[in-house]
Amino acid sequence: MPRPAQPAPALRNPVGTHVLVGKGLVAGALASAEELGCETFQVFVGNPRGWALSPGKPAEDAAFRAATAERGLRVFIHAPYLVNLGSPTASTYERSVATVAHNLRRAAEIGAEGVVVHTGSFVEPSAEEGEARYAAAMRQVRDGLLPLLDAVAGESAPWLLLEPTAGQGRSLCAGVEDLTAYLDALDHHPKAGICLDTCHVFAAGAPLDEPGGATATLDRVVEIGGPGRLRLVHANDSMDVRGAFKDRHQKLGEGHIGLGAFEELLAHPATDGVPFVLETPGSRDHGDAGIGLLKAMRVS
Repeated sequence: MPRPAQPAPALRNPVGTHVLVGKGLVAGALASAEELGCETFQVFVGNPRGWALSPGKPAEDAAFRAATAERGLRVFIHAPYLVNLGSPTASTYERSVATVAHNLRRAAEIGAEGVVVHTGSFVEPSAEEGEARYAAAMRQVRDGLLPLLDAVAGESAPWLLLEPTAGQGRSLCAGVEDLTAYLDALDHHPKAGICLDTCHVFAAGAPLDEPGGATATLDRVVEIGGPGRLRLVHANDSMDVRGAFKDRHQKLGEGHIGLGAFEELLAHPATDGVPFVLETPGSRDHGDAGIGLLKAMRVS
């Protein structure tokens, strides 16, 4: 009697890219991910630059969830760019909370592991008001996100993945160090994870371009967040120099970060089991070298 097929061993670092939904979750996103050789991928489940909350189609959601589970593909959702939980505009804040809640619900429906959310910014009317405005914005973050995190507290529920920004504007969490206050505001909730965007933290000052700099950066992430909180890496090189506060992604090895940083990230104990998703120019084009490059660098 033939022995049943054994599941493939889990990859230390599944590699993929952000793909477009286009024709739908299955005919569009999943088909594209498979054609590109993705082991993980990220999608938007609505307009990334709008507030409309797109309802899912239960049959399509179920088919997508089953297909990705069968193939061992790990899926993530990126929340729309308009989300800003630190906004002083009431309507923007309320819409942001509703959008994060909707995306967490959609993540559960399609079998995604987590929802990536930019950590937001605040408006500083004057130097005198800046500290008060920041404190008010962080209270908004707490009041808006803690109930949502409590609602997805189950072990199999999707994570909320906090993505520090590049430091442009009045960021609430620019780079690694600001994660301390942000996680404190959320009581280090067990479902508040971290998405580390290499371009963002480099733009905010992390020394990823120096030998050992990426290792030190991850050491600090673990020191601040604790083990297991890093759940996703956005693997992006940078068009701009370190500390430029500019969020401009570049192909791996063609920017100011360089490939050495990604080799360090892929070898670090904190990234064991953590997917790497590209958001670089052309990363979802056939023939782009990014996915293959990361696969070649990762520790087996």
